[in-house]
Amino acid sequence: MAVAHCGIVALVYVTISLRKGRYTSAGIKENGAFSVNIPSVELVKKTDYCGLVSGSETDKSQLFESFYGTLGNVPMINECPVNMECLLKQTVDFPTHEIFIGEVVETYCEEYCFKDGVFDLARIQPILYGPNAYWKIGEPFAKPFNVGKDFPNYVTQDL
Repeated sequence: MAVAHCGIVALVYVTISLRKGRYTSAGIKENGAFSVNIPSVELVKKTDYCGLVSGSETDKSQLFESFYGTLGNVPMINECPVNMECLLKQTVDFPTHEIFIGEVVETYCEEYCFKDGVFDLARIQPILYGPNAYWKIGEPFAKPFNVGKDFPNYVTQDL
């Protein structure tokens, strides 16, 4: 399935938000695991299609070549440059959605996603979901945890 709302927590956990009653939710609960597959912009039509049709009515498994990793029961998408295999740690119930929190067990990433040994989002060109549009990554423009040190009132602190 396609997930619009995904997040990272402490670089070890990921969250996905699914509307209640989604076909995939039962599989996550049954297996106690899920995967996060990050498609590049070249996969936008297939990815959008996956969000338009339900797996309860349409077999989407043939759209992509799948593979299995360490856990053995979590399908991942070979065409995606980045795949994360996650153990379900907690489910948080909201009125219209369920938030699945998973611990990343293994990450699979294509070699071209790195530049000088560093993960490079520009090389991946992930599909980003925003208000009424899909977006893609532009150029990096500032170094996190560094650019703010030039602010006039900055005082070094132990965080």
